[in-house]
Amino acid sequence: MAEQDKVSVERDLRLDLFRGVGLWMIFLDHIPHDVVSWLTLRNYGFSDAAEFFVFISGYLAGFIYGPIIKAGHFLAALKRLWKRAMEMYVAHIMLFLVFTAQIARTVRKFDNPLYEDEFNVHNFLLHPDVLIGQALTLRYKPVNLDVLPLYITLIATAPFMLWAMVRRPNLTLLGSIVLYIFARKFDWNLASYPPGTSWYFNPFAWQLMFIFAAWCGTGGASRIWPIIQSRLGLAVALLWILFGFLVVVSWHFAILGWWVPAWLNKMMYPIDKTDLDMLRFTHFLALAFVVARFVPHNWPALTSKWLRPMVMCGQHSLPIFCFGVFLSFAAHWVLMQYTRGVWEQLVISAAGILVMIGIAWVLDRADKVPDLFVDAAEIEGKAALEPGKA
Repeated sequence: MAEQDKVSVERDLRLDLFRGVGLWMIFLDHIPHDVVSWLTLRNYGFSDAAEFFVFISGYLAGFIYGPIIKAGHFLAALKRLWKRAMEMYVAHIMLFLVFTAQIARTVRKFDNPLYEDEFNVHNFLLHPDVLIGQALTLRYKPVNLDVLPLYITLIATAPFMLWAMVRRPNLTLLGSIVLYIFARKFDWNLASYPPGTSWYFNPFAWQLMFIFAAWCGTGGASRIWPIIQSRLGLAVALLWILFGFLVVVSWHFAILGWWVPAWLNKMMYPIDKTDLDMLRFTHFLALAFVVARFVPHNWPALTSKWLRPMVMCGQHSLPIFCFGVFLSFAAHWVLMQYTRGVWEQLVISAAGILVMIGIAWVLDRADKVPDLFVDAAEIEGKAALEPGKA
């Protein structure tokens, strides 16, 4: 790539921060009956951490690779995005193998079939030869491993979407909306295993969140900035967040259910996560609206030591997610086998988050270690050419 064609991208720590928060929420949400999971978003609104990750991934794809494709370097963007998709695919397969082995070992050692049924690995233990093939084609996925196949699919198709986005952004977004409507109307989804099941995260529906985020990342955010800055826009967003809070809280406390009329219940339910219900989509957009307005990219707290743990986790999202899956199962196992007390839940949840922070810190330090092998190779090459100076 010529020097004048290089694209300079400033890292937005807000994305790392909220991705890190999302990783912590996923870890806590994956521990059944954990009192600490009451701190996560899903208990106070229609959306949860899944929307965080898909939106951030789409925004970064548009923000980083949109200018590269616009500059005429489609193949360079294709190579890098497909490399990232392959990294996620390899991580998913390794995670699948180790995760199922972990559950199988637990089932045999403690003679408790609950785990294999709870985490959808019973069929795998009975027919590993068939299920490995299904896992390689992303059709078979144990519980808690559903989201990576969605990311792989979205990232793998992103180069072609971005090629259209940089040329006709509004038309591309309109096409995404049409695909979302058709997918929900005609039940379009990818086949899963066992036969008769579909992907938990329908890529034909969730692409709307990803493509809308890419639209924002390629310049759409600047076009809607006047709306974000308006008082009316802020009022609508806050009212929608409040409405979502009241509805979701009424699920947990039956005494509050009286205020939701029957006709409204009929309109809202079921709030479908698989097909990205519009209540979830708009609730997340309202949250993003408020964050964009009140948390600028140069917010001083983003570089503070207090938020550094979350930022580090967000900067290493793929390995931290994979470790988080293991940690959530380990936490669930400890609580099921030994104790389910509140204090134990608090300690185990805090310990898991501390382990995630520790892993992120190690990865962060590793990234800062200079690559001396290249310099050593150069020195050895020079010494071979000039033996008298060795």
